[in-house]
Amino acid sequence: MRELLGRPLTSYHLVLGCSALLLALGLMMVLSASSIEALQRTGDPFYWFLKQVTSVAIGLPLMWVCSRLPQRFFRLAGYPLMGLSILGLLMVIFLGQELLGAQRWIVIGPFSVQPSEPAKLALALWGADLLATRARVGRIEWRQLLIPLMPGVALLAVLVMLGRDLGTTLVLMIIFLALLWVVGAPVRLFGGILALLALATATMIIAEPYRLDRLTGFLHPWDTAQKEGFQAVQGLMAIGSGGWFGIGLGAGRQKWNYVPHAESDFIFSILGEELGLMGTLVVVALFGLLGYAGLRIAIRTKDPFVRLAAAAVTAWIAGQAVVNIGAVIGVFPVTGIPLPLVSYGGSALLPTLAALGMLVSFAKQEPGAAEALAARGPGPAARALSWLGLNGRAGRRPAVSRAPARQRAARPPTARRGTTGNGRGNIREKIREDVREGVREDRE
Repeated sequence: MRELLGRPLTSYHLVLGCSALLLALGLMMVLSASSIEALQRTGDPFYWFLKQVTSVAIGLPLMWVCSRLPQRFFRLAGYPLMGLSILGLLMVIFLGQELLGAQRWIVIGPFSVQPSEPAKLALALWGADLLATRARVGRIEWRQLLIPLMPGVALLAVLVMLGRDLGTTLVLMIIFLALLWVVGAPVRLFGGILALLALATATMIIAEPYRLDRLTGFLHPWDTAQKEGFQAVQGLMAIGSGGWFGIGLGAGRQKWNYVPHAESDFIFSILGEELGLMGTLVVVALFGLLGYAGLRIAIRTKDPFVRLAAAAVTAWIAGQAVVNIGAVIGVFPVTGIPLPLVSYGGSALLPTLAALGMLVSFAKQEPGAAEALAARGPGPAARALSWLGLNGRAGRRPAVSRAPARQRAARPPTARRGTTGNGRGNIREKIREDVREGVREDRE
């Protein structure tokens, strides 16, 4: 096991493998959890599933592109992405649509966009570049850690909270604390920030009655099973009825208008009902391995930006999964945030896949990873492009050998200019020789 985990491409394979498995499991569970409500509302049981498939079809190429981008791109992308996120959150306040007591979405035709989701990736990239730049200068004082990082985080948090989204605000704070932890902030700074966050959270709960009702439903779910604790109780009943191996995929009963938001916030409860305890443990294990891979990337690099960005993205995805699962099993209050890669929602899925693509790009830079990838040869995509003649080598001038003329003349035909080691040059020479022989025979 130690030899397996010590291989150069361990992080690379773990990120790709865990992401693919969670994504496939998510598509399967979205189809199962959303089919009943989609049939009742739209007449098409595949309505939300097809929308999720569309998001995956867009997200996978995005992840592939991000996996091939250099580190410098991500450092530069944090600033415009941060600006676009702030602009999107401002648009939500003035032009957003209110749904279920929260104003989080901008409706554009048949699509709805939630700008708070890409704000997570923007904060991770912007904060990582900001602190990495400070770290290159020399020793960082704690005041330099907070300015301008803390005002930027506060601006995002306030804009998100104006849309009544406490769950996303919590994830932004997780990213912020992860950046400070990795950069080496003193413990007393963490204590002060946590105390400030606790005070702000208590103020927001008291200011909004529905948040206080959610807290009451969390503390006494069975006493308020028909009111505030309805969603929590139904989720617990779904998980409890699954047993060890579940009642069967698609056979769940709680999705028949019992568990609210079964395809998004509470998809983990439907997963536990239909796939049982073993299914939930597989999901938890996949998120654990994904978190391990992200931390491994952060530990094995010497670049401050890569370390900070990898740790922030890992804390975001793993922390959001913990908060979502904890809310479903009754450990945390219901916050209304999706389970990464599994829950329905393109606004959450696309930034997550882009962040995972960035982790794959960082994993390729680990010690020995580039050499190991080169030794494996081209991947399936590169082989397909080569087979189609689109491998990107056409139009390039062949490299001129600097060897002496006698050595070039002495080389075998496969090593001369215009030929390659795969025998294509020999084939071309053979065709030309056959043509010349045919011309001679015609003349004779």
